[in-house]
Amino acid sequence: MSYCLNPACQKCQNSHNDKFCQGCGTKLVLLGRYRAVAPLGQGGFGRTFRAIDEAKPSKPACVIKQFFPIQQGTNTANKAAELFHQEAVRLEELGNYPQIPELLAHFEEENRQYLVQQFINGQNLAQILEQKGAFSETEIHSLLTDLLRVLEFVHSKQVIHRDIKPENIIRRQVDNQLVLVDFGAAKFATGTALARTGTVIGDFRYIAPEQAVGKGVFASDLYSLGVTCIHLLTNVEPLELFDTDEDAWVWQNYLPSSISDELRSILDKMIQRGAKRRYQSAEDVINALISQKLSVAPTILNIPQASLLKTFNFDVVTVNAYGRETNRRQMQAKYFSENLGAGVTLEMVEIPGGTFLMGSPDTEEGRNNRESPQHQVTVATFFIGKFTVTQAQWKAVANLPKINRYLQLDPSSLKGPKRPVGNVLWDDAVEFCARLSKKTGKNYRLPSETQWEYSCRAGTTTPFHFGDTITIDLANYDGNSTYASAPKGKSCQQTTDVGSFLPNAFGLYDMHGNVWEWCADIWHPSYNGAPNDGSAWESGGNNSFRMLRSGSCINDPWACRSAVRARNQPDSNNRYFGFRVVIASA
Repeated sequence: MSYCLNPACQKCQNSHNDKFCQGCGTKLVLLGRYRAVAPLGQGGFGRTFRAIDEAKPSKPACVIKQFFPIQQGTNTANKAAELFHQEAVRLEELGNYPQIPELLAHFEEENRQYLVQQFINGQNLAQILEQKGAFSETEIHSLLTDLLRVLEFVHSKQVIHRDIKPENIIRRQVDNQLVLVDFGAAKFATGTALARTGTVIGDFRYIAPEQAVGKGVFASDLYSLGVTCIHLLTNVEPLELFDTDEDAWVWQNYLPSSISDELRSILDKMIQRGAKRRYQSAEDVINALISQKLSVAPTILNIPQASLLKTFNFDVVTVNAYGRETNRRQMQAKYFSENLGAGVTLEMVEIPGGTFLMGSPDTEEGRNNRESPQHQVTVATFFIGKFTVTQAQWKAVANLPKINRYLQLDPSSLKGPKRPVGNVLWDDAVEFCARLSKKTGKNYRLPSETQWEYSCRAGTTTPFHFGDTITIDLANYDGNSTYASAPKGKSCQQTTDVGSFLPNAFGLYDMHGNVWEWCADIWHPSYNGAPNDGSAWESGGNNSFRMLRSGSCINDPWACRSAVRARNQPDSNNRYFGFRVVIASA
């Protein structure tokens, strides 16, 4: 069956072999590959069709969106045309994140705009609500854990969705994951855009007050997600859950049964009318769920249960200021392994939660004021890569052409499947995490700066996790310089295979030197106002820079300390810029 895309044609259905409509002669196959087979929906500004991609042997399903405003030439129609184009731009910006439909094509044919994207086979939450009734507390926990990770990624790309509602969240049939769709209303959160009143976009039942006057922010998406949750919990329309006389939400009066005080508190904060009274980031809500023991992340993310984790043994050494070994002990850590294909694996080590003192004391040699003030931080359990991402792992997951070109230009001394991948832009590291998430069904991301330092220190308070200094026998750095009273050594001026040196007490390798490692946070010149819960610091500061930790093989030892903080522009590459990945746990 072929469906004619000419809005004026009266003969909509044709044979699946027809190239042109038998009624009007319109081409039935767009770009020579996309054939519409059935209508999915129609609105005031366009139509949506289920389609197939005939250019691929399996003829996979896809979705064709056709821009076709009912009222031509109006200001509203012009705005709709802008939003249609904007949706393609946003989908391309967001790349191949596993819970966002992938953009396949955006083009104009026969004077009509088209957008082709991945088909998500499943039901949206509005349909599920209608069929099954109100959601349980457990289902809302799962929904929040799933969707907040998606929003965390979307917001990291500086995009505000602006139209979160049950109809735009699909439960994918193949893996039961939630997929966020319809980015037609999405907007870049640039400083200029946030300061300017714009067009009101989004479903009036779910949008935040500031968005209703054209000033949406990241917290506006959290508001909409919160309203979506109370709608699903009560099975009552949002407008009925708000008392205009009292100017207050009364959703709890409509609950069919009691829910925990912890979830009530979290949802109430998400739907505060004042944007500043809400959570300011998806990470904030995730941490609230974790701290309240409400998160079901291990189930959603398919992390092996504790009983299924593997263990490995390793030696840990401590040295004094002269670089002499004063203690050696054998330790053990838990981990799980991802099979990336072609014999390539990724080992993720479990980092137990705890509290530590972040930053450096005034007495530490080589310190900088950017490492102040020292402050106490509590970190929840998570998993982090045993090693920085290697060139073999990069090629197995991302294999981006531009990075491949950089690798080819590197001297042979920097090449090798077990060498850390270098030349990585921050944006490329985020893209790797998205592709890894899609490949594995887990939500991978860059570590927060706090998670990185906590992982590096592994319970120590000294400048290095080895103790008061490091030597060239312990890490890869510029050995021509010294720290404390350690002796000079040679400098190889090149990366080494990951795992060439002894690990720290958590079982992590190369936390000092080899390559700098990107973190998720934006740049802040000090720790004044820093979060104390292990989350990435993504508000305030200078969004033109992202954080780097660890030091590299060409740096002096002071630059490889546990507390050292560096920055660079996210679109800057350097052959000694790499990264490792994290994933949340219970």
